[in-house]
Amino acid sequence: MSTRKDQIVHSTSSTKSPTKIFARRLFDGTNDSHLENQIIEIRQGKIVDVRSSEPGEENSAGVISADIVAPGFIDIQINGANDIQFNDDVTVDALARMAYGARQGGTAYILPTFITAQDMQYVKAIDTVKVALRNKLPGILGLHLEGPFLSRERPGIHEKSCIRVMNDTDIAHLTEPFDGALLVTVAPETLPSKALNTLVDAGVMVFAGHSDASSDVMQQAEENGLRGTTHLFNAMSQLTVREPGVVGATLSSDSLYAGIIADGHHVNWMNIKIAVKQMSKRLCLVTDAMLTLAGARQEFTLHGETIRLRNGRLTNAEDRLAGAHVAMDQSVRNMVKNTDVPLSQALRMASRNPAEAIGYGHELGQVKRGFRASLSLLTEDLHASGVVVDGEYFEQVI
Repeated sequence: MSTRKDQIVHSTSSTKSPTKIFARRLFDGTNDSHLENQIIEIRQGKIVDVRSSEPGEENSAGVISADIVAPGFIDIQINGANDIQFNDDVTVDALARMAYGARQGGTAYILPTFITAQDMQYVKAIDTVKVALRNKLPGILGLHLEGPFLSRERPGIHEKSCIRVMNDTDIAHLTEPFDGALLVTVAPETLPSKALNTLVDAGVMVFAGHSDASSDVMQQAEENGLRGTTHLFNAMSQLTVREPGVVGATLSSDSLYAGIIADGHHVNWMNIKIAVKQMSKRLCLVTDAMLTLAGARQEFTLHGETIRLRNGRLTNAEDRLAGAHVAMDQSVRNMVKNTDVPLSQALRMASRNPAEAIGYGHELGQVKRGFRASLSLLTEDLHASGVVVDGEYFEQVI
């Protein structure tokens, strides 16, 4: 019998490249209702047709069947998975293992997230992801830098001593050509003048997070191109009677996107319901997962602190949350169960919304002719059964 490590190394490669996927129920990312008994035809990594199946076609050779098919899930905030933490192992192999771990929860693409670290360490993360993108590593869509340009008033679990103000050298690195989605979380109130405009003009997706900004600062940032908010409600100024803060500014906006952690620990379900009602087409499910996701480890060290997994919560010795332990398919199940949203809406929050949030809505987030063949396959009870990434099929194995 092979070891778990051997299985993981082997499983980072796809099992086959199917030409047809049969969906008993297809949620295409566009319609509120589903289509039944659909065939998705794939050629050279693209969807070439979506049509009703012929009698018995689902049993034909080479056809992969699933109870539910949705656009491929996109996790725009994931720190680790499969016993790998990106900050601790900034290599292409680590990215492959993280993508494998994310796929066990039905995620087709990730933005591996590098959090606050000392000085210019984030540059290595940029360079590593560039190599992964150049080599077309399955499942890697870009990079999320969460810090170090945050507020020391709202550090969360980030190392406070490493939080700093963005400078010209940082801007030069962040605006270099990048063949993928580059999302940078900042505290907008700390940015130098014109920095946000410069980043946005270079194609960087800038989100507010770990921020103590006022609503006025947020509104000005939005006018200057701010794209969204990172883990809404967590580590940011809250909605109060006379100051809406980051939360209020996000909820009242007509354009900002927001990631949200739907694990039942980070945000009260009533608050999530409010967010759904205010911005359902701009709310993005994120896992904020750490290395315990789809892994064997139950604890790890972060900034010298021991983080333990207990009852689905990752916390330090002071019981402060330190990332999450939730997969994307579980997040979808949680939304349906605890917020009463229709399944089509929950699936959109895991696929089309994040695709549009990072500028990929023209090729991902819908099951549509001409789009990339990116699909999440689920059982009837909403557990991942497989993932298709640019035409390559990866079977769920955990």
